[in-house]
Order: sequence, then structure tokens, then C-alpha cells
Amino acid sequence: MRALAQFVMRGPLQAGGVAAVTTAIPLLFWIGAAVIGLVILRLGISQGLSIGLWALLPALGWSWFGQDPTALVVLLQAMLMASILRITLSWEKALLAGSFLGIVTGLMLPLVYPDLLNDLVQAGVRFYEEYNAEIASSLGNELETVIRQTMNASMAGTYLVLGVCMTMLARSWQAGLYNPGGFRTEFHSLRLSPAIAVICVITMVAGPVLGLNSMLLGWVGGLPLFVAGLALVHGVIGRKNLSGQWLVLFYLALVLLGPSLMILLVVLAFVDSWLDIRRRMKPSGPAE
Repeated sequence: MRALAQFVMRGPLQAGGVAAVTTAIPLLFWIGAAVIGLVILRLGISQGLSIGLWALLPALGWSWFGQDPTALVVLLQAMLMASILRITLSWEKALLAGSFLGIVTGLMLPLVYPDLLNDLVQAGVRFYEEYNAEIASSLGNELETVIRQTMNASMAGTYLVLGVCMTMLARSWQAGLYNPGGFRTEFHSLRLSPAIAVICVITMVAGPVLGLNSMLLGWVGGLPLFVAGLALVHGVIGRKNLSGQWLVLFYLALVLLGPSLMILLVVLAFVDSWLDIRRRMKPSGPAE
């Protein structure tokens, strides 16, 4: 990956070529999004947008002719978050911008891709009717509505997660080439402000009250807190100078425990926004 980042930064022709080719190839669109994010972070928004047009064309092709908005939405997510991060140097603001675009995506998907969503919903209805008849009968006429909201939220939420990951990949490339260790330090110190943490929690619980898609709001409100929770774990392990095996164990636990540990991370991130846990801890061993 470092070699790819070095090649991309040789010039606009290399960056645009890699972005266009990888976006055009199925399952490699994420590389194109990360490349454009790197250009924006290093060379500026104007340069990034001009090179981003190279990736935008195949992404629009997939979106229009292939009826698959994945490459387009992830590219836009990465471009937006990288631009906000370059302007503000704040991951908090970048994550909020990504969440806002996630809401817009969730609202636009049923309007722009009704056939795609209908096909997914019908497949989900058939699955529940065949393999989970009890749940299907208990939901009754609400089954299709629940599945539609779930599919819509899952698509928009997945695009948001991919956008965040590609922005982080671009930032790590930038740090690896021009500021070794900078991304690690930056991520270890990521923490939401109390006001933003409260807004995220309100967003997560506002769905049922306002009659909105609660799953979509849970994705967009919970992701900034979840990322801050991951940063808290990384920061604590780094501050205590523990080995990388602790991170391996943590991510294994995250895979095995799934939602339970995710919820715990969200709660810890909310508490950390008020208490600043890392600042209260004494570092162990030599300073980083």
C-alpha cells in the first residue's frame, strides 16, 4: 500500500489513472476513494476535486448503468470527509460531515434507486417467510416496512463505514509518506466534545419519537461515538505502552461479542467526552 501511495503522489496523471482504473474494477472502488482522499489531504481540495473527476466518471457509470451506487457514494463520502479534515484538522467535524451525508444518502436511496431497494426488500420478505415464519407472522403487514427500513439503513450505514475507513486509510498513507507516526498520534487522541456526543445520542434515540427510520439514525449517530470508542481503546493501550497483542485480543473480542461490545464502546466514548479518560491516566514506560 505504501508503494501505491508513493506512485499516486508522483503526479496528477498517476493519481487520476489509479483512481479511475480501480473505481472501474468491481470490488476495488475503495482504493479509488482512498487515492482521492490522499490527494485532497496532501495537495488541497481544488487539486483533489479535479483529479476526483477521473474516479467520478466510472463511479457514475456503475451508479447509472449498473444500478449500484456503492462506488459513487463511498467516493463522495471520502472526498467530503477528507476535505473537512484538511480544512479543520478535526476528526470530529469530519465524522459529523460523513454522518450528515449518510442521512442524505438514506433519504435519497428510495427516490433514486427504488427498483434496487424493492428487489432487496422482496428478497428479504421471501427469506423471512420461508425461514423465519414466526417472525414474519408476528410482524404481519409491517414485515415489508421493517425490512425496507432495515435495508435502507444498512446500505447507507455501510457506505458511511466504508467512507470513514477510506478517509482513515488516506490519512494513514499521508502520515506514512510525510509524517511517520502522525496518524497514530492523531487517532489515539480522537475524542468527541460533550456537546457533539449529546447530539449523537439524541440522533440515535430520536427515530421512534419523530417517526423516522430509527435504524438509519442509529447508524449515523452511533458511528462517531463508535469510532471515538475505538480511538479510546487504542489510546489507552498506547498510553500504557502495552503490546500490540492487546489490540489483537480486543478486535477478536469485537468480532466474537459483536453488538454487545459495540454498545459498550459507544457508552465509553460518551463518558470519555466528559471525563477525558486518557488525560487522567498516567503513562507507563517511556513516553511515546
